[in-house]
Amino acid sequence: MRKAKSNPIHFGIEVTKPHSKEMYAHNDKVAEEQKSNILKAWKNELAKVMEFYDVNAMADDWNEYDLKIRAPKLIKLQRNICFSGYGEGYTMDMVNEEFTRELENMPNYQIHETYSYCCFDSVVPRIKQGMVGFDWEKMDYWTDDIIEIGCSLEQDLEWANESENPQ
Repeated sequence: MRKAKSNPIHFGIEVTKPHSKEMYAHNDKVAEEQKSNILKAWKNELAKVMEFYDVNAMADDWNEYDLKIRAPKLIKLQRNICFSGYGEGYTMDMVNEEFTRELENMPNYQIHETYSYCCFDSVVPRIKQGMVGFDWEKMDYWTDDIIEIGCSLEQDLEWANESENPQ
């Protein structure tokens, strides 16, 4: 008799296709933490830039060449969140507004992937648990272990042999 194939368990949540309400609730909670960490990192890097420039720096042009030298993490964050780079004609304030809007409106699947890139670039910290139900990320950006429970042909054969030959 074949054993029924079970779904994997990630962070104590059964991963199903389509996503369950529990998966959506977990992912929304994780997305909130991820967005908060990204925004905090952005504001910290922006504050470093503002310390170097004058008080009205938000009205200054977005100078990517200069920022790559003075605030490389700021550029990494901007490129991970926004769909394009910025050059002449954009002010620091305009880029800040676009960054904040893009981050706020980012869907869960995108923040999952983006956060892994930001973590890989060492611009945000790893978090306790990641999102569930997505197949790919640049790196494991979480610290908790994932418990994989699933069946394979090898596992089925091993269990069948154990039940036929009890020790």
